[in-house]
Amino acid sequence: MADPYHNNIYHQGDGDSYGTYGQGGQDGYGYQTDYPPQEEDAASDVTEGHDEEDQMYEGEYQGIPHPDEVKAARRAARAKARTVADVVSDQEELAEQYEDIMEDCGHGRFQWTLFVVLGLALMADSVECFVVALVLPSAEKDMCLSHAEKGMLGLIVFLGMMFGAFIWGGLADKVGRRKCLIIVLAMNCISAFFSSFAQGYGFFLFFRLVSGIGIGGSVPIVYAYFSEFLQMDKRGEHLSWLCMFWMMGGIYASFTAWGIIPRYGWGFSMGTEFQFHSWRVFVLVCALPAIAAFLGLMFMPESPRFLLENAKHDEAWMILKQVHDTNWRAKGEPERVFTVTHIKTPKTQEDEFIEIQTATGTAFQRWVVRTLTLTKLVMKNVLSLFGRDLRLATLLMAIIWFTMAFSFYGLSVWFPDMIKHLQHEEYESKVKVFNREKVEQFHFNFSLENQVHKEGEYINDKFINIEMKSVKFEDSLFEDCYFENIRSTDTIFENCTIRSTVFYDTDLYEEKFIDCTLENVTFLHNKKGCHLDYEEENDVLIYLVSFLGSLAVLPGNIISALFMDKIGRIKIIGGSMLISAGCTFFLFLSFSQAAIIAWQCLFCGVSVAAWNGIQVITVELYPASKRATAFGVLNAICKFAAILGSSIFASFVGITKVIPILLSFGALVGGGVLALKLPETREKVLL
Repeated sequence: MADPYHNNIYHQGDGDSYGTYGQGGQDGYGYQTDYPPQEEDAASDVTEGHDEEDQMYEGEYQGIPHPDEVKAARRAARAKARTVADVVSDQEELAEQYEDIMEDCGHGRFQWTLFVVLGLALMADSVECFVVALVLPSAEKDMCLSHAEKGMLGLIVFLGMMFGAFIWGGLADKVGRRKCLIIVLAMNCISAFFSSFAQGYGFFLFFRLVSGIGIGGSVPIVYAYFSEFLQMDKRGEHLSWLCMFWMMGGIYASFTAWGIIPRYGWGFSMGTEFQFHSWRVFVLVCALPAIAAFLGLMFMPESPRFLLENAKHDEAWMILKQVHDTNWRAKGEPERVFTVTHIKTPKTQEDEFIEIQTATGTAFQRWVVRTLTLTKLVMKNVLSLFGRDLRLATLLMAIIWFTMAFSFYGLSVWFPDMIKHLQHEEYESKVKVFNREKVEQFHFNFSLENQVHKEGEYINDKFINIEMKSVKFEDSLFEDCYFENIRSTDTIFENCTIRSTVFYDTDLYEEKFIDCTLENVTFLHNKKGCHLDYEEENDVLIYLVSFLGSLAVLPGNIISALFMDKIGRIKIIGGSMLISAGCTFFLFLSFSQAAIIAWQCLFCGVSVAAWNGIQVITVELYPASKRATAFGVLNAICKFAAILGSSIFASFVGITKVIPILLSFGALVGGGVLALKLPETREKVLL
């Protein structure tokens, strides 16, 4: 049977230097390193007159080996390992060659540029997780949302991200990292634009769902994409630095929300049917990171590793040369020559199948065939994750992703809800109760707040140009009264008798009269929608909690990035999850808002190291042909756990905090212990 790889002659150089790939002939692929150095005659004009023998490496006095010596020793060790191994697969051989090429390309300007662009895409995903939570206090009044509708709006984004991660992660391994990432960012930008103008709840819900499906695919693609431009000794650290953009997204969302949403005047209206208030401006502003990433990707190339997996040798070679030349020119060494001539490239039957089918039939038929083929290939790739070689790793990673997300997102909802619950309890403790008051011919021209009126009688009274906030009338009588220009929040009439009364230009519609008897009552020019004084209702605490929770992960991000390659991914993940589990027990001692905020910051700061390790090891465990697919499947499991955790934890707010704490503790301990059974990948070549 013919070798499915082209140019597959492989030769190991002698001695300690790595030597060359191939024999440099017509059939081989000549890949020469810069060792030994070029002869003096071959030096370019740029280095003419410079004697490299006389220049001392500054670390030599301290006994620090030269980076080139370290690189050569690393290559020699990998070559020796291949020699010892009985069988070296073509995939491993390609991975070794690709690693050597990336080492020669170096780490420099190209990687840092891509780092910023992909970081903005990751930041867009983070912002998407915060948008709905930050706009809900305003949007619920603008759209008159019920508790059920608010809950659905909060979950719909995660539902969309769950499907988006699965779909786009799989497509990225078949269509391309860059192409899929451009599409998902475009979906997010367009959906954010339309959702900001959507006046009805249904349309707003739909566009947030589409936005979630779009941006949900960015995380699997971003990590797979960036990792394929990194050499082994840089991979763990720089993937961890990339995680910091998720923190920056949370800070950006909370800071801009605080600066925009309370400014209710930042908007416009066209009658009563079209309202564009400040929270809608915030939704538009939150799309800026996605727009910036979208524009940046226009200037970035496709992953060369993806191209090699899809038998596109020439395109991959050009991109690798671009990376090499960009980095060395930026380092002041433009004379460095990219010495690779040929790279091993597999040719798969699936690609031939698509090419044959898409060359026939009408445009619609070609689209149908290609769509069905892609679907088949994606599902085949998903099922391969549970094959003999990857089954155990996939199962362990699925449990670790689930337990981490269940605890983290569950507590992320529980913390602010508990703070709101404590605020509500404090507010209710200050309620004023009026029993059997009798008021006749009185003009109420002052606002009523946090009051309960029981068995009162109001005869020929006027309520004009006032606000009613958290007011309840029970078993009361209203006769010959007049209500005009009333703005109400959490105000109800329960078991009351209302006679010969007029409600003019108020938002006291019939739904606010519970078990009441209405006799000769008139409602004129009722206000549509829910009206609200945004300056009072939008407590700055909601933005402060979000901001502090995002900022608290900074120390954990820095520590995990610095030690990811030193102590290993496994210890980072297991240690972080077990310490986070210990932190949850201190929540039993939290009896105030300040204490809950403090423990939230501590939990976020500790748990972020586990998140970074999980994402790094997910990239490294799977081969290039399955990397984005595996990340997408595991990220979809993560979002499912987030939906489950946030729903369960929120249901116990105000009832008990024992169950949420024990659930999070058990999940983190279980996930942390299982993480210690994963294989260490810090010195593993990216397959």
